[in-house]
Amino acid sequence: MVFLTMLCTSLTYSQDVSGTVSDASGPLPGASVLVKGTTKGAQTDFDGKFTIKNAGSNAVLVFSYIGLKSQEVNVAGRSNVNVTLKEDSAELKEVVVIGYGSVKKKDATGAVDQLSSKSFDNVGAPSPADLLRGKVSGVQVTSASGEPGAGASIRIRGNSSIRSGNGPLIVVDGVPLDGGDITAGGSDIGLGGSSARNPLNFINQNDIESMTILKDASSTAIYGSRGANGVIVITTKKSKSKEAQLTYSNSFTFSSLASNLKLMNSAEFVANGGPNNGSTGYNWEKEVLRNAFSSNHDVSFTKSSDNSSTRLSIGASNTEGIVNKTGLDKYTIAFNNSNDFFGGDLKIDTKVNYSSLRDQSALISNSAGYIGNLMGTAIYWNPTTKLRNADGSYNVVSNTYINPAQLSDAYTDYANTQKLLASVKSTLKINDNLNYQFLVGVETSNSSRKFQLSPGIDIQNVAQATAPGATAPKFGQAGISNVEKLNRTFEHTLNYNKTINDNFQFDALLGYSYYDYTANGSDVSAKGFDAKQTNLIDNIEGGLQNEYRASSWRNRVELQSYFTRVNATLYKNLLVTATLRVDGSTKLGANNKYGSFPSVGVGYKVFEDKAGLLNNLKVRTNYGVTGNQEFAVNSAVARASYGNNGNLNVDTNDNADLKWETTTSYGVGVDFGLLNNRLTGSVDYFQRDTQDLIFPVPSAATQPGPPSPRFVNLPGNLINNGIEVSANYKLIDSEKLTWDVSANASFLSNKIENFAGFIQAGALHGQGLSGAYAQVVTNNEPIYSYYMYEWRGFDSTGASVYADAAGADASLGLAAKKLVGKTGLPKMNLGFSTNVTYKNFDAAVSFYGAFGHYLYNNTANAYFFKGAFLGGRNMPASVASSAQAQGDPNSPSTKYLEKGDFLRMGNLTLGYTFTGAGLDKLKIKSARFFVNGQNLLLFTNYSGLDPEVNTDKSLNGVPSAGIDYLSYPRSKAIALGLNVTF
Repeated sequence: MVFLTMLCTSLTYSQDVSGTVSDASGPLPGASVLVKGTTKGAQTDFDGKFTIKNAGSNAVLVFSYIGLKSQEVNVAGRSNVNVTLKEDSAELKEVVVIGYGSVKKKDATGAVDQLSSKSFDNVGAPSPADLLRGKVSGVQVTSASGEPGAGASIRIRGNSSIRSGNGPLIVVDGVPLDGGDITAGGSDIGLGGSSARNPLNFINQNDIESMTILKDASSTAIYGSRGANGVIVITTKKSKSKEAQLTYSNSFTFSSLASNLKLMNSAEFVANGGPNNGSTGYNWEKEVLRNAFSSNHDVSFTKSSDNSSTRLSIGASNTEGIVNKTGLDKYTIAFNNSNDFFGGDLKIDTKVNYSSLRDQSALISNSAGYIGNLMGTAIYWNPTTKLRNADGSYNVVSNTYINPAQLSDAYTDYANTQKLLASVKSTLKINDNLNYQFLVGVETSNSSRKFQLSPGIDIQNVAQATAPGATAPKFGQAGISNVEKLNRTFEHTLNYNKTINDNFQFDALLGYSYYDYTANGSDVSAKGFDAKQTNLIDNIEGGLQNEYRASSWRNRVELQSYFTRVNATLYKNLLVTATLRVDGSTKLGANNKYGSFPSVGVGYKVFEDKAGLLNNLKVRTNYGVTGNQEFAVNSAVARASYGNNGNLNVDTNDNADLKWETTTSYGVGVDFGLLNNRLTGSVDYFQRDTQDLIFPVPSAATQPGPPSPRFVNLPGNLINNGIEVSANYKLIDSEKLTWDVSANASFLSNKIENFAGFIQAGALHGQGLSGAYAQVVTNNEPIYSYYMYEWRGFDSTGASVYADAAGADASLGLAAKKLVGKTGLPKMNLGFSTNVTYKNFDAAVSFYGAFGHYLYNNTANAYFFKGAFLGGRNMPASVASSAQAQGDPNSPSTKYLEKGDFLRMGNLTLGYTFTGAGLDKLKIKSARFFVNGQNLLLFTNYSGLDPEVNTDKSLNGVPSAGIDYLSYPRSKAIALGLNVTF
C-alpha cells in the first residue's frame, strides 16, 4: 500500500507538459511559461512551442508576454496545453522604443509615449501623422486643409522657434529623415501659391508596428541638434510567426462634404437686393465638389525559421478628394528581413520601403487675391447667373469675375513622386554584454510636379503674355518642377549591458553618426500659347520665347555626431539616464560648427507592483539642452543667385558666428497605477527656453558689400510651459466583455521675452488686403499674437467703428491697431477614446479637440462685405442684410476673429470577428468585418467651413497659426472593410 502511494505521488509530480502559445496573429515566440508558486518554467521557441519537465499533473501554468494579458491554466492531468493570449491595452506600452534602443516603460526617466498599431483607428490614413491626432498628450496635429495628403503641422509640446522649423524629427527604423518636403510646392501663376504635400505620405499605415513619441530632453537629447521639437520614432512590422501567414485587408470609403458654408441661393440673393440675372439653381458645392470614393488594398506575407524572418507587403490606395480633379494614389512595397549567422553572434536586418505617389490638385491656393482661386470663385459666383450658355460654352462675365466651372476645367496640376527608404543594420555580439552595430541607410526621392492653365480662359494679369512687336496678348501657362533628394546615414554604436547585482544594473551606449543630405531641383515655365493648344505640359516649348523661364538649384548638408548614453538602475528603485551628444553641421558659421547637447533624467519608483489601491508610483525629473537645425541651408555663408536678366544678385551675407538655436528644458512627471492597475496614467509639467533665435536682419550700413540681409542669432527667449495628463481605465475586464477608456489633455502657454523686435506675421490676402497682416512676434507676448483694429460695430451711416489709441470709438482713419490679447495657438488640446468588446463584437470611438485659441477668418474678410454683395458677389444672408454701408472698407479687425474651439468625433468603428468550422474549411485563421465612420460629428461655433485649419500664411519667413483662407473643405466618410488572415 505504501509502495502504491509512493508510486502515484511520483507519477503526479513527474507530469511533463508541452504545448503552443499563440496570439491573434499566430504562434508566439519568446512567451514566458511558469509553474505557479515555483521558479520552474520555460520560454516558447520560434514556433511558439514549450516543454516543462516534471510540472505536476495538478500544476497551474502562468502564461505571459509583453503587451498581452497573462493567463493561468490548470494542467488537470493533461500533457498538452495550448493557449491564445489576448491583448492588454493597459500593458501595450510596457516596452517602448527610444533612440538607439528600447526600454521598459516602467524604467523610463523621460516623457515617452508609444502608440501601437492596435490603437490606430483611421482607415487608410494617407499619412501616419493622422494616426496621432488626439491620441497622445502634448501632441497637436493640424492638417493644412481637408485635401488628401495635405501638409500637416505636428507640434510636440508647442512651438520652440520663431522662424526655424517646429516639426519633430522623424526616425523610421533607425534612419532619421531629413524633414524637408519631397514634393514641389505649387507655382503661383497669379492666383496664389500652394504648399507642398505631407512628407510622411509615403509610409503605408498597415506597415507600421508602433509610433513612439519622445517629448522631453531626457529622451530627445540623444538626437542632439535635431531634438528640440521632439522626436517620433516609427517602427515597421516584422514577421512574428514561424508558420507561413498571408493577410489581406481592404476598405472602401465614401466621402462627402462635412459642413456647409451657408451662402444664399438665388431666391435669397434677389430678396436681399442682389442683382438678378435670371438664372436659378446654382449651388457652389455641386459645381466644384463631389461625393468621393476611395479604396485601400493591402497584402502581406510573413514567414520565419530558426535563423531568419521575412515580411513582404504590397499596398495600393486610391483616394479621391471631394473637390473635383483632386486625389492621392499611393502604391507601396515594404520588405523586412532578418537573418542570424554563426549561432546568433551576427544578425543582419534589411528593411526596404518603396512608394509611388500621384497627387492631383485643384487651384486652391494660400494667397489668392481679389480674383480668387477655385474656392473663391465658386463662393462669390452670383447664384442668378448661369454657368453655361445654350450652346454649352461657358458664360464669361469678365476677366476679373471668373466662372468656377471654367476655372476647374481649365486647370490641371499633378505630381508624381517615387520614394525609397532602405537600411541594413548588422549587429555583432562580441560577448554576452557587449554588442556592436553598424547601420547604413538610404533615403531617396524623385518628384515632378506639372501644371497648366489652358489658353482658353482669360484672367486679368494671369497666364498671359505678349510677343515682341505684338499688341494682342496670348494666354495659357505651364510649368514643371523637379525635386531630387539623396540622403545617406552611417551609424556605428557600441552597447554594453551589465547586471552587477540586484542593486546595480546599467546599459551604456557609445556612438558615431554621419549624415549626408543632398537635394537638387529645376523649374521651367512658359506663357502665351496658341489658343488651340490643349496639352501645354508636354509641349511647353509652344509658349512665347520671351516668356520661357528656367532655373535650377542644389543644396548639400553634412552632419557629424558623437554621442553617449548611460541608463543605470540603483538599488532597484532609483533610475538615472545621462546623455551627451556633440554635433557638427555645415549649416553653421565657421566659428560655431560644433555644439554640445547634454541631458540627465532621474526617476524613483516609490511603489512597484503593490497590491491594493496604489500599485505603482514613479516620479521623474529631467533637464537637458537640445538644438534645432531646421533652418535654411547656406544661412551662414554669402549667397548669390542669377536673375532672369543674367545679373548676379546677392541674397544673403555671411555670418561666421551663426550657431544653433538651443532649447533648454526641464520637467517633472508622475506615472501611476491604481486599483490593481486598472487605472494607469501620467502627469507631467515642463518648461522650455529657446535662445539664440535665428533670423535674417538688414546688414549694418557700415558693413562692406551689398546691403543684403544676414542671418544672425537674435537675443531673446521663447518660453514654453505646460501640463500634460493622460489616463487609461479598464472599466470591465472579463472573458466575454471588456471596456477600456483612455483620455489625455495638454495645457500649453508660450511667451517671447527679452526680445527687441516687432516682426509682422500672418499675411492676409484678398480684395483691399494687399500688404495686410494679422499677427506679430514681439516682446512679452505669445507668438502668433493677433495685432489689428478692434471693431466696435457700425455707426448710423453704416461705417465701421473702431477703437482709437485711447480706447474711444473712432473712424478707420483715427483707429489704432493693437495687440488684442488673443493668439492662434490652442491653450488646451484634448483626446478621448473608448473600446468595447463583447464576444466576437467590437466597437471603438475617438474624439479630439482644441480650445482657447482664435481663428482669423480671412475668407470672410476678403469676400463677405456689403460692397461685394451689391457688386454681384454671393455671401451669407446675414452679411447682405447687415447695416454695413456699400463703401465701408473691409479692414483687418476683430470683426473676423472668432473662437476656434472645437470637439470632433474622429472615428467610430464597429467590427465583428468570424469564427467557426467554416473558416477552418477555407483555411482561414481569422476574419474581421468592420464599418468605420470618420468625422461624423463636430461641435463648434466657428462660422467657416471647418475650425481645424491652418492655411500657410507665412510672412517674413515666420509661419502663421490659426488663419483660414479659402481652404480645401474637410470631408466626412463611411468605410467598409475586411481583414482576412490565411
